Amino acid sequence: MRTSYARLARWAEFMLLLTAATLARGGEVALGLRASATQVGKYHRVDFELVVPWPYRNPFDPREVDVTLEIRTPGGETQRLPAFWMQPHERQVLQRGGKDWLYPTGPATWRARFAPQELGRYEVLAKLKDAGREVQSPGVSFTCVASTDPGFVRTSPKDPRFLAFSEGRPMFPIGQNLAFIGPTQYVTLARAEEFFGKLSANGANFLRVWTCCEDWAMAIEARKSAWGRSWGWKPPFAPTPDEDDAADRRCVQLGGDLGAGVNLSTPNPLAVRPGTRYVLTGKVRTVAADVSVKLSAGSLDFGPPLRAERPHTWTRFQREFETGAEQRFIDQIALRLEGGGTAWLDELSLREAGGGAELLWEAAIHDPIRGFYNPTDCFLLDQLVESAEREGIYLQLCLITRALYMSSLKDDQSSDYAQAIGDAKNLLRYAVARWGYSTHVAAWEYFNEIDPRLPTDRFYDELGAYLEQIDIYRHLRTTSTWAPSPRDWKHPRLDIAQTHHYIRPADKEQGHDEVAVVLQRVGMLRQHAPRRPALLAEFGLAEDNWQRSVYMKQDADLVHFHNALWSSALSGASGTALFWWWELLDPMDAYRHYAPLSKFMADVPLDSGLEATPARASGGDIRVIGLQGRDCACLWLFHPPATWWNQVVEKKTPGTVASARLEVPQLATGTYRIVWWDTGRGVSVQEGDVKLEAGKRHGRCPTTQCGRFP
Repeated sequence: MRTSYARLARWAEFMLLLTAATLARGGEVALGLRASATQVGKYHRVDFELVVPWPYRNPFDPREVDVTLEIRTPGGETQRLPAFWMQPHERQVLQRGGKDWLYPTGPATWRARFAPQELGRYEVLAKLKDAGREVQSPGVSFTCVASTDPGFVRTSPKDPRFLAFSEGRPMFPIGQNLAFIGPTQYVTLARAEEFFGKLSANGANFLRVWTCCEDWAMAIEARKSAWGRSWGWKPPFAPTPDEDDAADRRCVQLGGDLGAGVNLSTPNPLAVRPGTRYVLTGKVRTVAADVSVKLSAGSLDFGPPLRAERPHTWTRFQREFETGAEQRFIDQIALRLEGGGTAWLDELSLREAGGGAELLWEAAIHDPIRGFYNPTDCFLLDQLVESAEREGIYLQLCLITRALYMSSLKDDQSSDYAQAIGDAKNLLRYAVARWGYSTHVAAWEYFNEIDPRLPTDRFYDELGAYLEQIDIYRHLRTTSTWAPSPRDWKHPRLDIAQTHHYIRPADKEQGHDEVAVVLQRVGMLRQHAPRRPALLAEFGLAEDNWQRSVYMKQDADLVHFHNALWSSALSGASGTALFWWWELLDPMDAYRHYAPLSKFMADVPLDSGLEATPARASGGDIRVIGLQGRDCACLWLFHPPATWWNQVVEKKTPGTVASARLEVPQLATGTYRIVWWDTGRGVSVQEGDVKLEAGKRHGRCPTTQCGRFP
């Protein structure tokens, strides 16, 4: 995020308008605190509004200002929870195109969010520490009462290979990726909420979501720029001319032939209010009196070109304009030279004429890339988390923008490495403060597919230790690499082992059998992480260039999707394979495949010490995959010719298996209820009792058509 320090200070000054501030002796304004409720359910959210009457250059940096809640629990424990600085937003879902309109509104404020995990009375006060003061607020209190919320997602205390809620109920992730969410994406916030509803209605409960998109979608901390994109692009920045601090300060430079210029174009269309007057301010400098800069943005009238009062000096400017009666977005502001020469611009700012939040925070160029957090995308994530809570979806949030950190992690003894750790700690602190309260945040994922060759052990160790101090909710931690990384799967301060894999043409015949691929990848995870949760967190059909496979649309019945879901669910993994291509899964109504699996897995006793089954079939071409304990077995019977390659590419229709003998050894002697399950329809097709003696029982499989779904 590129919010200017000066602008942050001006935003923070609006906090003085809040009326909840208390007065200390002598009339001095002091720290204020107010709770949203006096009674709240266990694991439910209670909000705190803090009145901080002092402005700060960077309120995201706890080294500059540390605002913390001190919470006294009913059991006498003292918990400390960081507060966070935020810009409130207004949201409207526009009828035309289903686009989200997100607009900053009101003064920036300090907030805290807390979810109690113990019944009884809580006492809370706020403390603030900065370079010049240490103050605390008056105390407030609330009471926690019983609720039906199952709590936070944990490693199961009965079987650490699987997950469970803090109240004890097993939790088995069934879901997919929904990584790119943003106003200009296929998945807008409004569409994401629709997806959440569809997933929930079909029994899915888990999504892996990115908050780390460098340019194109949601990001908390990112290199989003109003001046262009980061991939191979050089921003139009130059040292500030003829100034003592030229080596440290930069400005926007326009130079070249007639018409040369640049677009001030935010990554997402700039939201504005219809029929509202705005003020664009800044300063301009030129090499000659006849050099000027023309401002334009569609039909908006910015008045005459910008011209410096004297060459080689800075001239401040102000341009007012009014948006149209139906106008809600500005796509870009073009800055163009009226003639040849060179011009410089700095300190650009756009606000409503009557004051309010800065709208061009992305245009600031003097701030470090790391350490400032995108106010609009943070609000967007607020909405996503609340939608997940309503729909029963649990989120694995990928937090850290890889490209901003990888170059700093090459040498674990360098100052750059230490700085990266410090910046990542601040980001995680903000995440814990703003979204950590939610039981539907299942896990923090540090990186998406970072280079596994980097010496990241120290990074994960220090971040993990830091989270153990500040994350009072003990969220699970994980990370991912672009190639298998057993070192990370076994790291003591990473809780979930995950890997990513795509079936590609380069895999040749090895990629023709999706079931074998899933079992191989899960087996690799289990080899290196035998006693911790393990997920195949990205999966799907892809081309060698990692684009979506041409076979995706041809697989109209989603054979590969169905087979991968069932094989991963009963492979010993801690959840299903999480598919990537959400923008195609949705129009293909892939959700229908979640419902049968969800119904089936609801009866699987994941906390009973299940192991990979030794069961086998004879007398028929059937592969047996499943989990088994001493007194139960959950088996998936797969006809090997029913792979996606055979059906989609080779156009072969699998035949019928008339019968087979199923042998399930190592079960305890007793009478068992056998339920034959149709995995396509999600219904029982045959049930009966069988008495098992002498450690095994041979049962005959019913005749089944293995063509569409095994």
